[in-house]
Parts: sequence; C-alpha cells; structure tokens
Amino acid sequence: MSRTTSSSTPPVIRSAGALQGILLLAGSCMPVLGSVLITPVLPQLSEQFAGIAGADVLVPMIVAIPALMIALFAPFAGQIVDRLGRKKLLIIAMIAYALVGTAPAWLEALPAILFSRVLVGVCEAAIMTVCTTLIIDYFHEEKRRNRYLGLQTVTTTLAATVFIVLGGALGVSGWHTPFWVYAISIVVAVPMIFALWEPSAADPTDRHENVAKVRTPWRRIWVRLLVTLFGGFSFYVLIIEASYLVVGTGIAATDTAVIGAVAAVASLATAIGGISFTRLGRMSHAVLLPLAFGLQAVGMVVIWFAPGLAGIVAGAIIASFGSGLLLPSLLTWVVAPTSFEERGRVTGWWTAAFYLGQFLTPILMGILGGATGALTIGVGIVGVAAAVVAIVIAVVLRARVRAAV
Repeated sequence: MSRTTSSSTPPVIRSAGALQGILLLAGSCMPVLGSVLITPVLPQLSEQFAGIAGADVLVPMIVAIPALMIALFAPFAGQIVDRLGRKKLLIIAMIAYALVGTAPAWLEALPAILFSRVLVGVCEAAIMTVCTTLIIDYFHEEKRRNRYLGLQTVTTTLAATVFIVLGGALGVSGWHTPFWVYAISIVVAVPMIFALWEPSAADPTDRHENVAKVRTPWRRIWVRLLVTLFGGFSFYVLIIEASYLVVGTGIAATDTAVIGAVAAVASLATAIGGISFTRLGRMSHAVLLPLAFGLQAVGMVVIWFAPGLAGIVAGAIIASFGSGLLLPSLLTWVVAPTSFEERGRVTGWWTAAFYLGQFLTPILMGILGGATGALTIGVGIVGVAAAVVAIVIAVVLRARVRAAV
C-alpha cells in the first residue's frame, strides 16, 4: 500500500547500483569475520589461559559469544532501524566494531577479552540487520534483490574461507596479531558514509503501511522464524562438524591439508548454491524451501550411511549446496514481503533466529553425538529432521497457493 505525502513536491528517489551493493555485501562479511578469523589461534589461546579455572569452556566462548549476542540484540537493532534510521546506525556500528574488535590485540586478561567479544557481537547484530534491510530497501525489483541476497550468501561463504586462512597465517606471529584484521571495518565504513543514503519513507516504489504505528507482524512471521531457527542450525552443522567427521574416518587431526580441502570443497558448494538462487529466485518458496532442506537431508543421510571419507565428501557437497540455496530462500520468504516501516524489525528477528540456530549447533550436536554414540548418526538424524521440515513446508505452502487461486 502506498503512502501519499503532504508535500506537493515529489520525493527524490535515488537508484542504487553496484557500488552500494558491493558495500552492503562487504558489511555483511563482518559477522563472518567475527566467528571464524580467530579459530586457527584457539589452541594458542587455550595454552595462554590454561591456568585459569574454566578455561576449557571460556576460551571457545571467544568464538561463540558474538553469535549469541547477534541472536539477543538483533531484534533491538531492528527496532532502532525502523524508528531512527538505517545509515546512522550502520556507520556507528562499523566504527565501533573496529575499536572493540581490535581490543584483544592489546588485552591480556581473559575476562576483558570476553567482554570485548560481547561488544563485537552487539556491533555485528546492528551491521547484519542494517545491511540486509538496506539491500531490500535499495533493490525493490525482484530479480536484482534476489541477485544481491544470493550474492550475500556467496560473499560471506567465500569470505569465511579467506578469513580462516588469513587468521592462520597471521597467527604464526602470535595470538594477538589476527585481531588487528577487525580494523578493516573502518576501510569499509568510510565509503559507506559517502555512497549510502537513508531510504525515503515516502518512496512510492516501496511498500508502506498507511497507519500511525506499525507493529511487528507476529501472526505472519512467527512460524517462519521457527523454520529459520532450524535452518540456522542445519546450515551450521557441517560447517562446525566437517573437520571432526573427517578425523573420524581415520585421517590424523594434524593432517590439515585433507581437513582443509574437505572444508574448502563444502564451502565452494555453499557458494554455488547461493549463486544458483540468483537464477532460481523467481521460483515459488513452496518449491525453493523444500528443495533446499531436501538437499540438506540427502547429504546428511549420505554421511550417515556412507561414513567413509568419500561418503563424507559427497554428502557435504550435496548438503552444503542445499545450505547455500536455503539461506537466501529463507531470507526472502520472511523479509522480502515486508513494508518499509516494519522491515528493520522483521529483519532483526530473522537475524536473531538464524544466529541463535548457529549458537545452538555445537550444543545440540554434542547432545546428539553423545546420545547416539557416533557423530555420523547425529548428522543423519538432523538430515531426517530436515526431510520432515521439507515435506511439511511443501504441503503447507502448496495448500496455501491452491487456496489463494
């Protein structure tokens, strides 16, 4: 529904192009930077703080805390986005991210490092929420919007691989060194100041709500958020567990060449899945979502029934391709139909649900692996659950399509 303005002068409508898209994609990589950059130096951190009580739990939390903070604070970021604007919050968050992200480069105390990681997660919640919201604000035409949402998956997936390699290379100089990479957000923030703009609430090309106060559309999105929560969990299962699955086949934990090769192949498959969305994005969500979850299911079940190295590689490729297709499919399903006035909040809640799934992944997989006695069986059970979700979504969405005809 379009909103008419009281002014007789029509609003100036700016058109976004490749520069704006590239900057928003670069900003979307910051939460990935937060979760993977320092994983190669975790053993060094464990040695550094070995004498501290609870270090076995606290050191891994250096990586896990930002994802939890994204889950907790993204909804608040969404509220701010809708009430106070997009661009200002993004620039503030990007600059603050550089400050708190680099803090462990000169900190020595574990509690102080953990607190800095809490702040990193808060900044990431704002950055991810605003970047995704602006992609949809700027690119209304379905084909362009889907292309950039698909590229968001591709870019962040490839960035994760680059950041892991970079973190490992810099970690040779000591565990402090990789944290300086967080300063890259300043490099991205500077052109954002000049190239991005605050979207107009009077833009007639966008969807608007012609009411004084717009509420979060819970009745429309709560089920979709639950599906997103599961999707965040299933998306990260192989990202987190791939190395353990490879070692479980008899490959030595020190054989990082093989482990890294499997992870790289899976990452590439995820990127290809994201690229495929740019071509498949016009298909109905009643097809896309079951297809994505179904591919995850097939890949994970292959790992269950063929637990050797070849089976794990094949299963990881199939499941990861499905994951690459799943992420933008979920995002467009939940966020794309929203109006300008509610978009920030809905994007914030979607981000919270997805990253909560990420945070829960190692916890739930630890429970499944312990209960079944084998990680491959636990992965297979997740695959069965993904198949059930695929079937339920296909039945429900197709029934709604038939009812609407």
